[in-house]
Amino acid sequence: MPAFAQQRYSSADTVLITPNGDILDYVPDAGMRVMRDNRGRTVYVDDWGNVVATAMPANRYFARGGDDYRPRRDRYRAVPGYPETSPDYFPPAPESDYGDELTTSSVPEMREALPGDIERQTLPDADFGGSQPLPDLNGNDDSAALPENGIDPNAEYVPGPKFEPATALGKLSSAEITALQVFLDREGFSPGVIDGKKGSNVIKAIEAWQNSTGETLDPNNADDILERLRLSGGMAFTTYEISAADAAGPYVASIPSDYAEKAALPHLSFTSTIEMLAEKFHMDEAYLKDINPGVDFTIPGTIIKVVDTGEKKTGKVAKILADKGRKQVLAYDENGTLIAAYPASIGSADTPSPSGLVTVERIALNPGYTYNPKINFQQGANNKVLTLQPGPNGPVGTVWIALSKPTYGIHGTPDPSKIGKTQSHGCIRLTNWDATELAKMTSAGVTVEFVD
Repeated sequence: MPAFAQQRYSSADTVLITPNGDILDYVPDAGMRVMRDNRGRTVYVDDWGNVVATAMPANRYFARGGDDYRPRRDRYRAVPGYPETSPDYFPPAPESDYGDELTTSSVPEMREALPGDIERQTLPDADFGGSQPLPDLNGNDDSAALPENGIDPNAEYVPGPKFEPATALGKLSSAEITALQVFLDREGFSPGVIDGKKGSNVIKAIEAWQNSTGETLDPNNADDILERLRLSGGMAFTTYEISAADAAGPYVASIPSDYAEKAALPHLSFTSTIEMLAEKFHMDEAYLKDINPGVDFTIPGTIIKVVDTGEKKTGKVAKILADKGRKQVLAYDENGTLIAAYPASIGSADTPSPSGLVTVERIALNPGYTYNPKINFQQGANNKVLTLQPGPNGPVGTVWIALSKPTYGIHGTPDPSKIGKTQSHGCIRLTNWDATELAKMTSAGVTVEFVD
């Protein structure tokens, strides 16, 4: 499409939109590949496999004014039926969970260097005993290598900390449980995915928060929870406008289970706008759909109801406890104060994680993944070394925190709803957003102790 063709628009015009939501200001190269994505849209792809632009009707990209108001497509306006989401009532929707310093695979610029000493690149084999850990073959996507001979050489029993039990949750509505989950998430004591449901991850988060603060939290006192939310940044729910960049992706149609097919993909990105938005707001995908009935998440300008996760937890972690009994990672500062806690999947009876002390060796954001059947067990019929590209749906998600014991690490996951509810193959598996938050507060040399 000639550049001048994007200067005037009618209802029949098409514009080329970059993944950042801007109009493409140059004529695409003649050698650029023109493809169709899983929703049938025309996309322009460069030689690296990155989406350069997506063809979109002009009247979807530009907002309408006057009497032509379409609440699902127009720019930000108050949402009828959700008076609590008025911008005058509490702060607007949060920005990207990860800030400007971190780029996830939902945008194509994966090869740019990150600032500071945090790297984003394919992890070299030397760091991991020849390969990064291999995910579970049984469909659990747990990512860790087996110990030698299936036996952990450091199998001594190390007891974990004891917390005062939390008050049992009574008959709470889904909205009340969501408010509790959002408060805990803002405090850095993660309940895992926010889904409006009771569960062990919520109870563990309350117990850790009480241990850190010395206070007692009554989860059944709705007024107290709402006041705590107000003081921590506002009510639990807010609104968010789906941008052109959100709708454009890039996305992949599906994530295959076979590693050779995974390795053929240009990135292991999200498969849909709703999957990306659920992770952005720390939410369960089904719950996000439930509170937005009938919404088409692919249309830019659509206003949706989401939770307000507030500011990211900050601090400096000096020690990490991987509590295998609680299925929880506990982060302490140099004074021994518990400053954050995250539900985790840590080892299993057949493939245990190590016991005792190890240290953080290095941190990689958006890591690539190397499959080596000579080091890891064989996946399917794949008998050659394979390199998988970065992305939130990769075997280790968007973060790899390498430990001093080869092949072991703390990492993200492509399936956040299973965290704390299933077992892993020895590594410590967190949600992508929790792993990222922990990585931001952690540095090389931090001790990690596996306890029971």
